[in-house]
Amino acid sequence: MEQQNYLDPTTEKKLPGSINVLTILTFIGSGLGLLGSIWGFIRAQKSYEDMQKMMNSDDFEKLPAFARKMYSPESLEFMRKSYENKFPIMVLSVLGCVLCIYGAMEMRKLKQNGYWLWLAGELLPFATFIFTGVVVGINLYIMVIIIGLFIILYSTQRKYLINK
Repeated sequence: MEQQNYLDPTTEKKLPGSINVLTILTFIGSGLGLLGSIWGFIRAQKSYEDMQKMMNSDDFEKLPAFARKMYSPESLEFMRKSYENKFPIMVLSVLGCVLCIYGAMEMRKLKQNGYWLWLAGELLPFATFIFTGVVVGINLYIMVIIIGLFIILYSTQRKYLINK
């Protein structure tokens, strides 16, 4: 196996496999995030109304205890705020996804600024909590774990990126 010197400007740089895999996963995740943001914008009112309807129905008491916890007054309030602020939430989410995609494209060219653009895109959607309040739940925990893992993985690959 041939060793590459990534600091030597005269050698042609080959995309490391780890950056290749991470950027492909970023494209997939950000694409799904774009679709989810738009879908959330379109369905915000219906989701809020459906939650209200479920909480006021006779079927609510028939739900298992873990399912009833998902229909708490706090969850309903979160859905109301999400509905009322659906446009700024969508804008922040779409902008975050676009920054992640563009940053990943730049990292595929081994440009260091791609990392910072990607990182901004990963962290920007957390600003939606300004509009909704912080909700602690399994979805938030999963999101934080995945984003944290990607930040660690991308950070270990910064040695291959060049300031341009």
